[in-house]
Amino acid sequence: KAAVTNFRGIYFEVERDTLIAIPLFVFMGIMLQRSKVAEDLLIAMAQLFGPIPGGLGIAVVFVGALLAATTGIVGATVIAMGLISLPVMLRNNYSSSLATGTIAASGTLGQIIPPSIVLIILADQLSSATDRAGSLRSAEFKVATGSSNLPSVFEPTSTSAGEMFLGALLPGLVLVGLYMVYILITALIRPKVAPPVTFEGKYDFKFIRHVALVLIPPLVLIFAVLGSIILGVATVNQAGAIGAVGAMIMAGYRLKAGEKGAFTPAILAIISVAVLAWLLNNHDINVKNITGREDVVFIVAALLASLVFVTSLVWSGWRTHKIEGTLNYVMIETAKTTSLVFIILLGAAMLTAAFRAFGGEELVREFLTGLPGGFVTKFVVVMAVIFILGFFLDFIEIAVVVVPIIAPILLADTSANVTGVWLGVMIGVNMQTSFLTPPFGFALFYLRGVAPKIVKTIQMYKGVVPFIILQLIGLAIVGIFPPLVNYLPNRVNLTSETAPPPRNPRISACVEEGLFRVYDRDKELIKGAIREAKGMNLGFLPEKQRTGLKESFQAADKTFGLVSKVKTAKKDLDNYIPGYRPLHRQVRNLQGNVRRIGKEIKEIEIQLRRLTRDGVENNTVATAKSRIELLKASQAAIKSQIPQQWKEMRKRYLNLAK
Repeated sequence: KAAVTNFRGIYFEVERDTLIAIPLFVFMGIMLQRSKVAEDLLIAMAQLFGPIPGGLGIAVVFVGALLAATTGIVGATVIAMGLISLPVMLRNNYSSSLATGTIAASGTLGQIIPPSIVLIILADQLSSATDRAGSLRSAEFKVATGSSNLPSVFEPTSTSAGEMFLGALLPGLVLVGLYMVYILITALIRPKVAPPVTFEGKYDFKFIRHVALVLIPPLVLIFAVLGSIILGVATVNQAGAIGAVGAMIMAGYRLKAGEKGAFTPAILAIISVAVLAWLLNNHDINVKNITGREDVVFIVAALLASLVFVTSLVWSGWRTHKIEGTLNYVMIETAKTTSLVFIILLGAAMLTAAFRAFGGEELVREFLTGLPGGFVTKFVVVMAVIFILGFFLDFIEIAVVVVPIIAPILLADTSANVTGVWLGVMIGVNMQTSFLTPPFGFALFYLRGVAPKIVKTIQMYKGVVPFIILQLIGLAIVGIFPPLVNYLPNRVNLTSETAPPPRNPRISACVEEGLFRVYDRDKELIKGAIREAKGMNLGFLPEKQRTGLKESFQAADKTFGLVSKVKTAKKDLDNYIPGYRPLHRQVRNLQGNVRRIGKEIKEIEIQLRRLTRDGVENNTVATAKSRIELLKASQAAIKSQIPQQWKEMRKRYLNLAK
C-alpha cells in the first residue's frame, strides 16, 4: 500500500515536470554521437593540442568536457573516445594505463558537468527529500517550542534541476582542471609516458577554419542550453528542447558534409533566430496590443522568421531521417534509455516507500544521529557508503534508492543547514566514481569493449586509480569551499526579476527593515503609484491576467496597514517576553527531563520484550517492570511541577509571535 501511494503521489503530480528534460537531453546526446559531431571534435582537438607534452591526453579531457556539456551520456562518450582516440594515443607511444585512465575519467565528466541526466534525477529526488526534511524539522520544532507552525525561514532549502546545473558547473570545471594538471605534470616528469605528438599538417587558415567549424557549434549549443537557464530565458525543460533542436540542426549539416548546400538549413536557422531576437528586444510583439501599422509590420516579420526557423528544422529533420536512418536510430535509443531510467525510478520509489513504512528510515536516522561529531560525522559516513556502493551499483540505483533515505536526514540537520544544491552536487561528484571503481565500473566495461587486446584489463584498473584519487580531491575541495556550488544559484536567485525572498533569515530581517524605512519615507509616493496602477485600462488583457493584476493592486494597497500591525505586534511581543522568559526556561527544563525519562522507559520496554521472547527468568522481568513503574511515577511527578498558567501564557506568546 505504501509503495502504491508513493508511486501515485510522486509521479502523477502535474506540477513535478522535472523529469521531462531527461528524454530531451538523451536525444541531444545520442544525435550528436550518431552524427559523428563528437568524432570530428576529438580529431580536431588532438591535432591542436598534440605538440604540447601530454597534449593528446589534455585534448581528450577537453573534448570529454565539451561532450559532457553537450551529451551528458557517459556510455556514448567513453565508447566514442575509446574508438577514436585510444588507437591514436597507443600509436603515439602513450602509456596504456594513462591512455585508458584518461579516456575513462574524461567520459565520466558527463555525469557532473551540466546538462546531465544524473543532476536531473538528483534534483527530482532532492525535491522530495526536502519536503521530508521539512516535516522532520517541523516535528523537532514542535517538540522544542510546542508550535506546529514552522517559520518559513527555518525550512530547508529545496533545489531544482536548473539550480543543480548552475551549482555543478564550477565543480565540474575543477575536475577538468585537476585532470589536465595531472596529465601535464606526468608528461613533464615522465616524458615517455605521454610524449608530444607532432602535427603532420600546417597550422594555416584552412586548419583554423576547420577547427572553428568543429568547435564553435558545440560551444554555441552549450551556451544556448546553459545560458538560457542562467539568464532566466528558459526553464530546464525548455533548455532541453533547445538542445534537442540544436543537435538535430548540427546533425543535418554534418551528415551532408562536403556536399553543396550542406549548411543551408543551419544558416536559415541562425538568421531566423537572430531576427526574432532583434524583434523581441526592440518591440513588444503581442497580437492583442496592435495599435498601428508598425505593430502589424513587426508581428508579420516575427511570423515570417518563425516560419523560416520551422522550415530549417523540418529540413534538418528530413536529412537525419533519410541519411543512414539516423533519426530513427536516435528515437529508438532515446526511448530505450528513457524507459530504462523511468522503470528504475518507479521501482525505486516503491522500494523507498516500503522501506519507510517498515521503519527503515527511523533506524538509519537513529544510527546516524547517534554517531559522535554531529553533522560532519553523519555526512562523512554517508559519503563513504555511497563511494563503496559505487563499486557495485550504477549511479541511477544509488540516486533513486539511497538518496531518498539519507538526504532528508542530512537536510533536516539544523546544525549545518546545508542547501539541497550543495548536497546534490557532493553526491553527484561522489557517484561519479561509480563509473571508474573496479570491479564493476561501467566506464571500464565500455572501454574494455572497444579497446584492443594489447591493452590488459589490469592496466585499465591501474590507469583509473590516479583519477579516482583526483575525484576524491575534487570532492574535498567542493566540500571545504561550498561557494563553488552555491555562488551561481545564489547570484541568479538574487539578481533575477522574479527572484524569491532571500533564504537567509538574517538577510530577510535586513530586507524587512530596509523596506519599512522606505515605506515610512515614500509612503505617499507609493500610494500614488498604486492609485495610478488601479486606474489603468486593462481591457486588452485576458480575464485571468486582468483579475490577477487587480487583486495584486488591492493587496499592495493594504501594505501600509499590515506594516503598522507588524510594528504594533513587535512592540507587544517585546513587552511580553521579559515576564514570559523565566517561565519558558523552567518549563522547558522540566519537559526535557520528562523526555529523557520517556526514552529510558522505551529502552527498558524494548529489553523487556526481548526477555519475554527469550524466556528469561521471572525475577529479571519483574525487576524491569518495577523499574518502568518507578520511572513513570517520577515522570508524572515532574509533569505536576509545570505551573498551571503555562498553557495560557504559552498560547498568548505564540499568538503574539505569529
